[in-house]
Amino acid sequence: MSIVLYRIDDRLIHGQVVVGWGQPLRVGFIVLVDDAVRASEWEQDLHRMGVPPQIDVVFASTAEAAQRLPEWEADPRPGIVLAGSIDALAALSSNSHRVKRINLGGIHHQPGRSERLRYVYLSDAEAAKLRELAAQGVEITAQDVPTARAVPLEEFV
Repeated sequence: MSIVLYRIDDRLIHGQVVVGWGQPLRVGFIVLVDDAVRASEWEQDLHRMGVPPQIDVVFASTAEAAQRLPEWEADPRPGIVLAGSIDALAALSSNSHRVKRINLGGIHHQPGRSERLRYVYLSDAEAAKLRELAAQGVEITAQDVPTARAVPLEEFV
């Protein structure tokens, strides 16, 4: 079945990812790609607490994820690759040439970002990076929950 969702959500693992996306997609694993979380057992424990025991959680740095992506794509179970930043998934896309579709979930306000959708705030550099990925053939949409309409990149960047 392989990877059914590549998602960017700066909250990382939380109820919306596990219940909202994970249950309907019947995921067997979630790969959290985040260098800081990969280096912190404490943060990993916190994220694991939000995931039911039948779903495996893998914590990977961006470099590890680029190397292990073929392994996860070959897994017969449906899986989610989840990153907290555009840079992390952009690195996977450029290193593996496998990421064909990226879903933007919650990318929240920070200094230098402006509201593009009520749940997506981007800096000009982040918007440019998304346009660059789209130009390379990656389909990018924003969708906070599975029941919402997937908003194409052209409508908010």
